Amino acid sequence: MSYLKHDVTCACWGEVKNEKWDLAVLPWGATEPHGYHLPYCTDNLLAERVAAEAAVLAKQLGTNAMVLPAVPFGQQNPGQVELPFCINVTVKTMREILKDVVGSLSAQGINKLVILVGHGGNSYSLRALVREFSVKFPSFRIAVCEYFKIFKDKSQFFSQPVDDHAGEEETSMMLHWYPNLVRMDLAGTGESHPCGIPSIDNGTGWMPRNWAVTTADTGVGYPREASAEKGARYIEAILPLIARLFADIAGL
Repeated sequence: MSYLKHDVTCACWGEVKNEKWDLAVLPWGATEPHGYHLPYCTDNLLAERVAAEAAVLAKQLGTNAMVLPAVPFGQQNPGQVELPFCINVTVKTMREILKDVVGSLSAQGINKLVILVGHGGNSYSLRALVREFSVKFPSFRIAVCEYFKIFKDKSQFFSQPVDDHAGEEETSMMLHWYPNLVRMDLAGTGESHPCGIPSIDNGTGWMPRNWAVTTADTGVGYPREASAEKGARYIEAILPLIARLFADIAGL
């Protein structure tokens, strides 16, 4: 299932210069290991593809949304950032990127932005930055969409209740959209463990997980349960909801 003419949005100036754009969409991913079997760029590929497919549906609702290229770097946990080619950025860097994107769009007369989050480690920082920017730039409207949190109960799509990173969900989506990039022959168990601090494990407090301690292969979930069919069903369910979000933000 795909609504796109191309695998990603690759618009040229000649195609967009005479259009009126209602909002921009900024996918924000990461560069990090995704188990043994998914590419480092998984969060970028999925965030950009979800945003682009939803933008096509939003067009049918009368909303013109331009999807920008994904920001490929995010915030990492200890125990993972030490792994080769896992790239970590600070909140300061994220603030400067977002400030420059907002400044550029504002100068072009576009004052609405949806950040499509593809990496869970970015979520808290991006929400905090959006709060900050809503005060600094009150005429510029920013919303955050964490597509992987739209459905709290995913039992209608996936068989495994534990799934957080490179597990059944992400692997199924990648098998549907980018099967040539998935190495199921290398897929590990995706086993994870509590951090061993009782008050953290029971939810009284929070600390970033140490991936070297809590995961066997950087994954949290069971990728061997994944299938392209599961990915298609899940994608088909979330895209109309995200398209409606684009339309709602455009109408502010």
